[in-house]
Amino acid sequence: MIALLQRVARARVDIGGERVGEIGAGTLALAGFHAGDDPARVPRLAERILGLRMFADGDGRMNRALAETGGGLLLVPQFTLAADTTRGARPSFGAAAPAAEARALFEALCAACRERHPEVRAGRFGADMQVALVNDGPVTFALEIPPPRPVE
Repeated sequence: MIALLQRVARARVDIGGERVGEIGAGTLALAGFHAGDDPARVPRLAERILGLRMFADGDGRMNRALAETGGGLLLVPQFTLAADTTRGARPSFGAAAPAAEARALFEALCAACRERHPEVRAGRFGADMQVALVNDGPVTFALEIPPPRPVE
């Protein structure tokens, strides 16, 4: 599982001219899933998205998490984050989760975030989305939740 987090002044997602999600100050999280990602790890990704200290405190240091600021969270599914770009000029999507698996993981992520945070909006899985944002900073972080290590 991978998420690309951007601290934003505002963000929105439109589909076919219809606004399906919009937030003010907060976090835009683009989420991608690899084949075989464990659904049991989704709550950990939600915790990391909401808990990453990427907002300024009173001293201007990144010491506050989204959960502390009360800002919005806009979740957008983005399968291209699972692309392998290590060789050649064409990304390979062989490691990306199949659509049904990725949809279930994205929906679980939305649910896990909504359980923990009051303002969560989301794009629509599989849709052609237009995402607009004003990056604040800019501040951008990549989060990866690796599979659990095997017990020896």
